[in-house]
Amino acid sequence: MPAVLLAATLAAWGAAVDAPAQPTALVTTDAVVRQIFTQTVPIIGKLVARQSGAATTRIAGTVDSMRGQVGDRVERGQILATLGPAVLELRLTLAQARHTEDRARLKTANAQLALAGQEVGRLRGLTDSAAVSQASYDDARQRRSIAFARAEEAAAALDSSAAEVRLAKLDLSYAEIVAPFDGTVTEILTEVGSYLQRGEAVARLVSDRQLELEADIPADLLSGIAAGTEVEMQLDNGTVHRATARAVIPEENQRTRTRRVRFTVDFGAGTGLLATGQSATVRVPAGARRDIVSVHKDAVVQRGRDTIVFVVEDDVAVIRNIRTGQSTGNRFEVLDGLSPGDQVVVRGNERLQPNQKVAVSPPR
Repeated sequence: MPAVLLAATLAAWGAAVDAPAQPTALVTTDAVVRQIFTQTVPIIGKLVARQSGAATTRIAGTVDSMRGQVGDRVERGQILATLGPAVLELRLTLAQARHTEDRARLKTANAQLALAGQEVGRLRGLTDSAAVSQASYDDARQRRSIAFARAEEAAAALDSSAAEVRLAKLDLSYAEIVAPFDGTVTEILTEVGSYLQRGEAVARLVSDRQLELEADIPADLLSGIAAGTEVEMQLDNGTVHRATARAVIPEENQRTRTRRVRFTVDFGAGTGLLATGQSATVRVPAGARRDIVSVHKDAVVQRGRDTIVFVVEDDVAVIRNIRTGQSTGNRFEVLDGLSPGDQVVVRGNERLQPNQKVAVSPPR
């Protein structure tokens, strides 16, 4: 070996011997896993309410008071408005008076029927004597029949007036116009003093606690959507949620070749204030499901043209070249270089050196 080259080699060896050892790096790892992968296509949808509509009056009358305002959150059965009850109370009083009168008439009719029955019974025992003729007995029986018919007529009248009392009470209860479901008042449609006909609306409500996702899905993607299919959806505030297809509406838009699909969503906490019409992105399956090996995106480092990860083996960070495929959520498909179960560094890998000692901290 030439003297110059030998001297350089010895100098480099001496520097390596004198160089301090690399410190142990604190890192966080994540396992390489095998999972089901489905390629997805983002579709813009919107939030819709499962219930929305108007609170309407079931009787005609003048608005006596309004208790709801736009933006109020109400519960089913909560009073939104009241109609003037004076006329309704008078109708109830009149119906109750008629019912009392009909009850008295029935009592009288039953008494007359009993009297006619007694007369028939008395004459029946005297028909063999000369004191009572057959004609008198037949007349008594006829009077009993008439009394029976009048008693039935009185009983029917009593039933009718009882129904009128119930209807009057029902109309009086309808003077209070209530929310038909839990929701939020979005519009007030009348005011105190207005006269409303039967069926007119006093307010509009939307049930913002039972929101669904509605999206127009292209017909060629419907094969991946069926009732019960779970997909990922993202709100415009960045939060990600799981959605489940509830129904595919059997009506196709001829212009766009799409069909409406309704998804139920588990929003959970931290979603902020939701509203009908709010946009959301749903990721719809676009291909067949297949098994893949995947690695967390935070583990992948680009160094020049190489895609690498650090695999922890015996508390040492071993560099590994890999080849990635498509992404799925926060993970990459691994085409080559890793196996399920490998522990890769996801935090602290920016300044790692090959074969550096590491200490693994628990994930945060």
